[in-house]
Amino acid sequence: MNSQQLLYVALAIGVIAILYMTVRDMFKKKTVAPAPEAQPQAVNPAVLPLQLQAYERMALYVDRITPQSLIGRIYQPGLTAVDMQISMVQSIKAEYEHNITQQIYVSSMAWEAVKTLKEQTISVINQIAMQLPQDAPALELNRQLLEVFMQAGESPAELTAQIINAEAKRLMR
Repeated sequence: MNSQQLLYVALAIGVIAILYMTVRDMFKKKTVAPAPEAQPQAVNPAVLPLQLQAYERMALYVDRITPQSLIGRIYQPGLTAVDMQISMVQSIKAEYEHNITQQIYVSSMAWEAVKTLKEQTISVINQIAMQLPQDAPALELNRQLLEVFMQAGESPAELTAQIINAEAKRLMR
């Protein structure tokens, strides 16, 4: 099995993990029936704007850590693949740390999907970078990274964004 096939396997495992968490949580919610005398909880009007803002920030984070977005923001002519790799990973981690407090306003399923996406994206970047020669240009890393994510079909970022959007819409009902 060559290294590119391993990357596809890693992406597939990430997609499956996100889908598994989503389906598992949906079934848990359906099997736990409220007590007959229990009234549906009203959404706290003071907290709702904070929750919606948190989902907006998570959606923005998911978009910003896609390879296309990272490359567009970080790439500069003359960078090596190693420089690009380091910059991409640092950017992903810095934005994650900036948004870490949002987890108190989003569901555990949404937060886990975001964490899984972050870890998987960093892993794929690192795996591709390790396959390149030390003096490879950043353009080569960028090309291979985009190639892997484009050939993977529905990306983990798209799945994570769908989870976030669905939950935000549920709050607005």
